[in-house]
Amino acid sequence: MMFLRLRMVTVCRALCRVRMTLQSEAVGPVRTCSVSAQTSRTPLRWDLTPLDIRSKTDSLVRRIKKLYDDIGSLNLEEVSVENTLRALALAKMEYGSARHALDFPQYVSPCKEVRSASTEADKRLSDLDVELSMREDIFTRVIALQQKYQDVLTREERRFADRIITLGKRNGLHLSKDIQEEIERTSKRLSELSIEFNKNLNEENTYLVFSEHELGGLADSYLNGLEKTEDGCYKVTLEYPHYYPLMKRCHVPDTRRRMEKAFHSRCLKVNTEILEQLLQLRARLSSLLGFSSHANYVLQMNMAKNDTNVRDFLDSFHEKLRPIGEKERRYILSLKKRESLMRGLAFDGQINAWDLPYYMNQVEQCKFSVDKDKLIEYFPLDLVTEGLLDIYQNLLGLTFTRVKQPGAWHPEVSAYRVVDTASGEEIGQFYLDLHPREGKYGHAACFGLQPGCMGADGKRSLSVAAMVANFTKPSKGWPSLLQHHEVETYFHEFGHVMHEICSKATFSEFSGTQVETDFVEVPSQMLENWAWEAEPLRRMSGHYRDGSAIPDPLLSRLIASRVANTGLMNLRQVVLSKVDQSLHSSPHTDTAQVFAKHCQEILGIPATPGTNMLASFSHLAGGYDGQYYGYLWSEVYSMDIFFNRFKKQGIMNPLVGAEYRKVILEPGGSSDGLDMVTTFLGRAPRQDAFFQCKGLSEGEDMSH
Repeated sequence: MMFLRLRMVTVCRALCRVRMTLQSEAVGPVRTCSVSAQTSRTPLRWDLTPLDIRSKTDSLVRRIKKLYDDIGSLNLEEVSVENTLRALALAKMEYGSARHALDFPQYVSPCKEVRSASTEADKRLSDLDVELSMREDIFTRVIALQQKYQDVLTREERRFADRIITLGKRNGLHLSKDIQEEIERTSKRLSELSIEFNKNLNEENTYLVFSEHELGGLADSYLNGLEKTEDGCYKVTLEYPHYYPLMKRCHVPDTRRRMEKAFHSRCLKVNTEILEQLLQLRARLSSLLGFSSHANYVLQMNMAKNDTNVRDFLDSFHEKLRPIGEKERRYILSLKKRESLMRGLAFDGQINAWDLPYYMNQVEQCKFSVDKDKLIEYFPLDLVTEGLLDIYQNLLGLTFTRVKQPGAWHPEVSAYRVVDTASGEEIGQFYLDLHPREGKYGHAACFGLQPGCMGADGKRSLSVAAMVANFTKPSKGWPSLLQHHEVETYFHEFGHVMHEICSKATFSEFSGTQVETDFVEVPSQMLENWAWEAEPLRRMSGHYRDGSAIPDPLLSRLIASRVANTGLMNLRQVVLSKVDQSLHSSPHTDTAQVFAKHCQEILGIPATPGTNMLASFSHLAGGYDGQYYGYLWSEVYSMDIFFNRFKKQGIMNPLVGAEYRKVILEPGGSSDGLDMVTTFLGRAPRQDAFFQCKGLSEGEDMSH
């Protein structure tokens, strides 16, 4: 997931009171390198206290308002590319970088006071975002500039001006003052509610207690990572490294039922109320701006353009996936019936929500003989990291150098410099924050921290990004061992990091992942494929005891298992996409009911009564509102890219990798997603690779 609302980073006052000092060391395949001084570097601080955050927020608000006031006070006859368009671009660049230092700690700082101060800063700066977006004086001057200099603007300058004007109209700057005032009030309230929604999830710390018997089926490596109670029972949190292995491996149905109900009851009351307020406010805002729904409002800026195209796309996928989903459900039900008889359990004749992950895992074992307990031993986190970084370096022509003393927001965070291997130019830095802790963002995501774009001095600023994940911590003599799906997640999120780092846009407005929302997942999804190919898997695996390779039969079975449960997994994406579209096409009040209805109708599996998965569905408050379909939409493009370029010409082919970096990653949002894909493929995109990968076949032009 690319977290679309957020940006940058700081840290707890007592944890590390040092400025960043970038001293490099080579680690594994990550090499030392010489760095040329062709980039503009702003020192990043990680030692801000709550007081620092508040004072810097005050200062930033004053500074940015002054920059906007200067541009907005220009006489219309005086506007020029330099004093208007480029001045605005530099103001946005300065604001973006400074803002991220203030609003990111709420997701990663180990200090609760810092997290709270960062959340408050985010609220205040979100209000500023709204105020800046409502600056009619800026809007008017960019229109004047466009009319005066349209023929001499560069392509990216023209795109930037067009975007400012389009966004201005989408904020109602062409409408009456009373409507503008209501839009501003509503937008501020929307920002505040979204921040509260995610804060509630970050601070959620529920755990359940189980006996060893109740955790039957789970491996020693899992149990050894759990905290124990005084009476010898185990504390199981709702964090990913605890929740998902239990749901897939525990053969005690009641344990799974309790966990699933707790997991989908996180922040149930408070976030359900917030979500339903968000839906009503979004509908009102869209109506004020002349749109029939919030979905149509957000889709105007995407590849899909409108809700009719999205509905047709999802309906088509539903129809194609329905037969394979029905077949998979029948097989899973037969597995449940057999296990119920074997274990002396009552068979209720249906697949419950807490059954699905468990029996999908059984499908992989029964049909493909994938031994998950054995497989996990070959993916120690350190070795996966070493191999993954090596693959990305070789493929994209980059050199990563580990920072010896990163002085980051937590001792477990590692940092790396990124250098273009051919030129020796440093192009960016990234951070890896890979383990769960209290108060930390609970999913896996990439956060853009500093845009890679042209600065006032004519030099390119360094792109900076952080990958935040929640992989199991090492414990009691056991290293951190990854499930294969976590390896896939690692490849996905690091793909977002590379999209940020490789950016060569002129303006921060188009830096890195600032692309259409239904295109933003394409690069990261495309790179997931390396987690399903033999050569990359061998390069990033080895038994945690002796480094021995994954046995060929196990590796082959793993790769073959990619088609396991493909119908149900993709139908679940259809469910979430249709729920999102439904909620944002009319302001429903009962979100739990809408989710349950689609689960039953499309997936054929009822939602657990008394729960509401949407109360913890952070995408709906994290920038994917009305746009969750983008995961399926972009996967079509990503599969086309992989199978018709890399798979055909070599998945580790550096020439294809270099072209991919240049055509897909470097432009950021300075070109349309469809144009970039068409250029890279040499033809219009098609759906056939997606369906072939899912065990089906389909060919359809995706250029319209």
